Amino acid sequence: MRILASALLLFASPAVFAATATYALDPVHTRVAFAVSHAGFSQAIGTVSGSTGTLRFDPDDWTTARLEVSVPLERADLGDADWNRAALAGNLLDAKRYPTATFVSTRVEPNGPDRASVYGTLTLHGVAKPVKLDVTLNALKRHPLPPFRRTAGFSATATISRAEFGIDAWKSVIGDSVELRIEAEAVRKRGDAEPDDDAPPIVPPSSTSTQEPAQ
Repeated sequence: MRILASALLLFASPAVFAATATYALDPVHTRVAFAVSHAGFSQAIGTVSGSTGTLRFDPDDWTTARLEVSVPLERADLGDADWNRAALAGNLLDAKRYPTATFVSTRVEPNGPDRASVYGTLTLHGVAKPVKLDVTLNALKRHPLPPFRRTAGFSATATISRAEFGIDAWKSVIGDSVELRIEAEAVRKRGDAEPDDDAPPIVPPSSTSTQEPAQ
């Protein structure tokens, strides 16, 4: 029976293993970058690290995907301490009152085997608005480094109006349109429905044995 089970696993189609699984965002390798006009001179660029959340995902059926993300705005970094304080102040992000932004998906429209439009609700500065993310799946495979968990990697872009979220101070200096770029990695949770990537690889039984029989 053990030999039969090994053979079945070896020759089973990859589609057998394709199923919706739960992934947790990796806060170290997930980053939200934003760009906004600085008085028309340049695009001020900042990043937010440390996002957390969960993803339910089946690569064979993107329509079943569900995403919930929490972004810690107090970790926003524009590369300068004064800029950071200004961005987090009460007349802009007001991070003390609204320390996090959240995104919860509502539907997903596939645009190909590795691309999709993800529609959802972004809650920022206490205001909830619909937002569309243009998402690309970069990879879905076992991570090459310990603990060797199955990992999904995504890139996404979106554009929002800060005024629509009630962040409208300094109009003569700060542009209204904010471009978002998200780079995310999500790690499959233990005990989920997919094959256990932590397990050692299955070695097929050899048809011949070089081991001498026990005396």
